[in-house]
Amino acid sequence: MTSSKKTSPKSATKPSTKVGRRLFLRGAGTVALGLPFLESFTRTSRAKAAPADYSFAVWCRQANGVAQSDLQWDPARAEPDLFWPTATGRLTRESLGAMSTQAMSELADFADVLLPVAGLRFPFPGNGCGHSGGGNQVLTAARVSDTPSGNESLAMGESVDNRLARELASSTTDPLTLFTGRKSGFLPEVLSYRGPRDLRAAENDPYLVYSRMVGMSGRSDEELNAARLRQASVNDAVRDQMSWLLSRDLSGADRRRLDLHFSAIRDLEITMGCNLPAMREMELDGVDPLSEGNYQLVTQMHMDVIAIALTCGYTRSATLQMGNGNDGTQHSIPGVNGGAALPRYHQISHRIYSDGSEGDPIAGAHGLHHQVDRMHARLFKYLLERLAERDTPDGDRLLDVGTACWTNDLGAGVSHTYNNVPFIFAGSLGGNLAVGQYVDVREGSTYQAHNRVFNTILSAAGVRKSDGSLVDDFGDSSLPRGLLDAMVDPSGPAWG
Repeated sequence: MTSSKKTSPKSATKPSTKVGRRLFLRGAGTVALGLPFLESFTRTSRAKAAPADYSFAVWCRQANGVAQSDLQWDPARAEPDLFWPTATGRLTRESLGAMSTQAMSELADFADVLLPVAGLRFPFPGNGCGHSGGGNQVLTAARVSDTPSGNESLAMGESVDNRLARELASSTTDPLTLFTGRKSGFLPEVLSYRGPRDLRAAENDPYLVYSRMVGMSGRSDEELNAARLRQASVNDAVRDQMSWLLSRDLSGADRRRLDLHFSAIRDLEITMGCNLPAMREMELDGVDPLSEGNYQLVTQMHMDVIAIALTCGYTRSATLQMGNGNDGTQHSIPGVNGGAALPRYHQISHRIYSDGSEGDPIAGAHGLHHQVDRMHARLFKYLLERLAERDTPDGDRLLDVGTACWTNDLGAGVSHTYNNVPFIFAGSLGGNLAVGQYVDVREGSTYQAHNRVFNTILSAAGVRKSDGSLVDDFGDSSLPRGLLDAMVDPSGPAWG
């Protein structure tokens, strides 16, 4: 969203008021610092039904399925479920915390805003690679391409993060698309699609994403290092421009947005001032800052970036792909395996020392998979904490006006099943989702296609079809229409 074009000090002091949907401040000798969407600087309205002011959705994808019962693998060797809550219905901090054998107990502190949805399936078969086919469908509910196929297969439709970003007003019409880990040559990105076969590349360096957001991406290494030594904030570099903007005839809501924007930038700079220089130092020493040993740290930093992007109106939609398409990261988890690196995660999910179907068994692989699930649950909790500690300009908790989802591109790793793929939501989208409960949407033994989840989220976020009606047709046209009633709080403002 930024430009490398330089501006003179004189021209920088008074930005044009003809800014439309994108608003920037320009500092002398620097590139643009993106600001939140300000109502006072636009006179146009969207033709479709106006979305909620601050609604958003974040999609965090884990790979290789979860440690749940996998009858499709071998009914005689069915493993116990160590993932889901032990009973459907209302969730409380106490009840979820007491389910200590389950990975989701890690989220007990947020039980009142959780909405785990079981019983969902990807509706279409993969095409030569279960991981790729699952990744193609996880946010699109679209068919998998015939050409290309295998690990190169692509989705034949738009992903929900893209639809949200282009429908909801923000500084950019693109979703924030992030990636933790090193991208493998076999199967890297799988998640975000602009349209059929149009896969969006994800960014795996949180520092570069942050730099672009706050307008530092055009600075030389010398300028960046000097700024770090001065401990100077981006806010300080544009203080005159900030004063000019605040002197304008802004609404009270816009003034609160600006105050929150500058406070959030300062907070994140302080946080990243502790971590990112160390990562940069490792990079200068020839050590990859996205090495496997930094998986959890980098994921958390991506989540910090997501939180500020949502707070400041940079975007209203974000994805975070954690690990490559069939993630073979060797995780190190405190208290697990004596602190040593685990076998490759993909192999753990297969339960053997192999990426195929034949290999020596990994002792305790089901339990190790469960520990990786718990680790990802704690990472998701970190995101929820960041969203819960921030407020909108109207004083609402950020977590309550949007939703975050922890999902997967498989149901379970051994069979590569597309049944019972986890979709764990947190945040009610302004009271429109029936949070604080665990639901299973299976009808008897029949799993439900997951496209209706996206209809529900889009509609709850304020997106509407061209005729003003609720979105009921996201995904492939052959799929059942409508919302997923079990997710809906009928008293929410979106349904009135």
